[in-house]
Amino acid sequence: MRNQGLGSWPARRARKTPRRTALVHDDRRLTYAGLHERVTRLAHALRGLGVRRGDRVAYLGPNHPSFLETLFAAGALGAVFVPLNVRLAGPEISFQLADSGTSVLVYAPSHAGLVDGLGETPSVRERIALAGERPGAHGYEDLLARAAADPIDEPVSPDENCMIMYTSGTTGRPKGAVLTHGNITWNAVNVLVDHDLIADEVALVSAPLFHTAGLNMLTLPVLLKGGCCVLVTAFDPDATFDLIERHRITFMFGVPTMFQQVARSPRWADADLSSVRLLTCGGSPVPPSLIETYAARGLTFLQGYGMTEASPGALFLDAEHATAKAGSAGVPHFFSDVRVVGPDMADVAPGQTGEVVVSGPHVMSGYWGLPEETARAFTDGWFHTGDAARIDEDGYAYIVDRIKDMIISGGENIYPAEVEKAILADPDVLDCAVIGVPDPTWGEVGRAVVVPRPGSGLTAERVLDALTGRLAKYKIPKSVVFADELPRNAAGKILKSVVRGTYG
Repeated sequence: MRNQGLGSWPARRARKTPRRTALVHDDRRLTYAGLHERVTRLAHALRGLGVRRGDRVAYLGPNHPSFLETLFAAGALGAVFVPLNVRLAGPEISFQLADSGTSVLVYAPSHAGLVDGLGETPSVRERIALAGERPGAHGYEDLLARAAADPIDEPVSPDENCMIMYTSGTTGRPKGAVLTHGNITWNAVNVLVDHDLIADEVALVSAPLFHTAGLNMLTLPVLLKGGCCVLVTAFDPDATFDLIERHRITFMFGVPTMFQQVARSPRWADADLSSVRLLTCGGSPVPPSLIETYAARGLTFLQGYGMTEASPGALFLDAEHATAKAGSAGVPHFFSDVRVVGPDMADVAPGQTGEVVVSGPHVMSGYWGLPEETARAFTDGWFHTGDAARIDEDGYAYIVDRIKDMIISGGENIYPAEVEKAILADPDVLDCAVIGVPDPTWGEVGRAVVVPRPGSGLTAERVLDALTGRLAKYKIPKSVVFADELPRNAAGKILKSVVRGTYG
């Protein structure tokens, strides 16, 4: 095949395992042969709508087979896929469509009203509705039914653009990380190597596909290996138990809040989880109490660290070291290099705090349309993550916090993540965020925003007293406020800017 990118994956899988189930959604099963045919038809349909090499094709909707069909069909033509966050408001969607120069928008019925309200987006020439008749939009299934099924084999090289995935924007306006076919392929290879995936893997995909972890750390590696992905429109704790039992799920990814909701369900103690082999968690640190809860059921979290710009995997902590190196993000993935450096780009000594920088074939080519931002993000091929970490004597990395979230109190550096971890050790604390607030004496001091377990009677005094002797005095917050929940983005990361605006 001349296509060496993701667009060739369905064809390559169909010639090896045509009758194996690739996707399951609402009990509808799609084999690899069926996926290949639908992707080919969609590629012909997109070509008929004028899509050419380098054009952008966006998708707006929850997890559904058509998301992956659109990704692969765009790749088959050498076009660029733009997954859109379903939780964004109209103006945010309009910005990403205009910024990416999207020419074709595929959207789900759940977002038809939002799309209708977008008005004219100059670059968007065509709209494709997944279901129902919409004015000014083509019908997705109608396009496929009328399209040819002749093979398409456009020459696509690994270094060509595959996807523009917008960063979560926790610190400002989202930027489009440009991921090449090679970036995503090497990331998938890292997952295959470090997770020991097997061809009989059955993955539960309840994390959103528009987020890099749900797509690139779970779904695409499983499809590359020839396993099965069970796509779920939205995460639901009780439905998770049913799906695990019905489909004999072996592999699941989630952010900590998802796993917390599962563990708090009344069904937790008696549910049949015997098929589960891999539980991977990311987005934010896993509280020790949650690790212990799952360990009591014989389940081990495989934690990792990454970012959209790295496709996203950079560090990984395997099951063998999950206990001995608890709290660590692990060591670099097989085809990844990670360092912790000072301002001069020299490696810091073990135990010292520095910035995480990443290099490897999975790291993005740059930010879409932002050459100056791209230049600032790299030094001699090393991507600056903006995260602070330390490395132990064995080479295991411990993520401390976002550098820009650091609190400077009386000249001392306080990393909120360290304080949050200590507070979360209390089983009556469901969630926590520590922010800096002005102080006339110290310049800035910590404030803990805590989500208590309902009915626990948790008090501010108890939260702070529990930290005495565990943290240096200057690290202990000077105040505690309680909240019903903390704002998070689609990746599960706390939106510190929103927390500061509300409680700071």
